[in-house]
Amino acid sequence: MDGFDLNITIVGLGLIGGSYAMALKELKPKNLWAVDIDKEVIEIAQKKGFIDQGYTDAEIPLKNSDLVILCVYPALMTKFVKENMDFFKKGAIITDVGGTKETLIKEVNSFLRDDLDFIGGHPMAGREYKGLSFASKDIFIGANYMLTPTEDNKKENIALIEKMVKGIGCKNVMKISPQKHDEVMAYTSQLPHIMAAALMKGVKEDTHLFVAGSFRDATRVARLNGKLWADLLIDNRENTIEKIEEFEEYVKNIKASIINKDHESLENIFEDARIKREEFIKKCQH
Repeated sequence: MDGFDLNITIVGLGLIGGSYAMALKELKPKNLWAVDIDKEVIEIAQKKGFIDQGYTDAEIPLKNSDLVILCVYPALMTKFVKENMDFFKKGAIITDVGGTKETLIKEVNSFLRDDLDFIGGHPMAGREYKGLSFASKDIFIGANYMLTPTEDNKKENIALIEKMVKGIGCKNVMKISPQKHDEVMAYTSQLPHIMAAALMKGVKEDTHLFVAGSFRDATRVARLNGKLWADLLIDNRENTIEKIEEFEEYVKNIKASIINKDHESLENIFEDARIKREEFIKKCQH
């Protein structure tokens, strides 16, 4: 996709922001700029050609940016938009990559200028590590991408973001409500991270001597960014607590079957899980 003729600014050059910069370069935008508080990160990104120019002061690039992609912690997104409201180019599109949506979209739209369009986005891509040094232009290839448009968003702007994310390699673009997004993410993303962290709390000094693939797989995402995940869980606390309580019920049922030496019940639980897992994998492959 050549000639993606826009001035684009990425706010935050961490893992996702850096990966976005590398991938967007392939689309040959008119200009690709970045904003970050870390001068060293900006210098590295410029030197390696990930961006055309980087800034610690957002005012300069925002005045000419057709599209702004927020790749900072959720708690900082609202703050950034509010503090820089006067600097955004007239008619600019703003999107984000955050893991929660409902609160963010409500807050931003409560003070957003009428000429600006904020469209929530969330790439289903990432790694256990953080920072520009772990960024890759290939991180989006084959990934799903969730958009959470509202009735206030312009169709042509939604279409432009969809075109962009497919251009950087995303396989499927799903449009769902911000509320549904947060409900689903509480189960498929936030709960697994909570489970992995809880499992690691029980690790003893010699646990590593007795570990096989199942424990490694179950705890892979425990190598998480604590600040980011604390933000996400608290921001989406109602959905997350609901999913934790549902999971507790499942575990309670298994525990009861073990206590009662109910072999048949355990067998049924595990067979049901096996079947669902097989069906799940088949769907993921399509």
